[in-house]
Amino acid sequence: MNSQTQRLQIAGPAGAIECAIDAPAGEARGVAVVCHPHPQHGGTLDNKVAQTLARAVLQLGWRSVRFNFRGVGASQGVWDDGHGEIDDALAVIAAQRAVGQPLLLAGFSFGAYVASQAAARLPDDAKPQRLVLVGPSTQKQQMPAVPADTIVIHGETDEVVPLAATLDWARPQALPVIVFPGVGHFFHGQLALLKNTLVQQLRAG
Repeated sequence: MNSQTQRLQIAGPAGAIECAIDAPAGEARGVAVVCHPHPQHGGTLDNKVAQTLARAVLQLGWRSVRFNFRGVGASQGVWDDGHGEIDDALAVIAAQRAVGQPLLLAGFSFGAYVASQAAARLPDDAKPQRLVLVGPSTQKQQMPAVPADTIVIHGETDEVVPLAATLDWARPQALPVIVFPGVGHFFHGQLALLKNTLVQQLRAG
């Protein structure tokens, strides 16, 4: 993300997991783990939306941790149809979160699915403080119910995940969805607005 970004590898269930870590200037308020979009469609930790998520939480004082799912970049292993990828996220959380440290979980597209499933699997005393889902993969993946304060952002003209699919998922939960008018899946030309909206929403919460 910048010259200060630290690259390292941690042990994961399928081998080494490549991580990119950005630390705030002062003491971190917690650790934020960011999950990237679908590995089989070019998704990596360097995805622009994943970087935007990282920049937003970093601005608010969180230590940001992006990572590559198994088989992506320098991460070992092979694609596991979404199952092992959740295990990868949980391994990163376990390795990068100090005992009792606040956790923020965020994800884009397929990564939002992974983040929501990882949050659901964490024990009650280790749940994330906040969950952020951008363009969540609500059509092709089985998204779980999420906490009422989850931040959900979706583009009105999303060509990968129809807005209707996310509204259908959110409706039974009475979960608000922030819709960016006229914006597609990758938020082209709207990344600054996305970052500002995330900062406002997280600050308000």
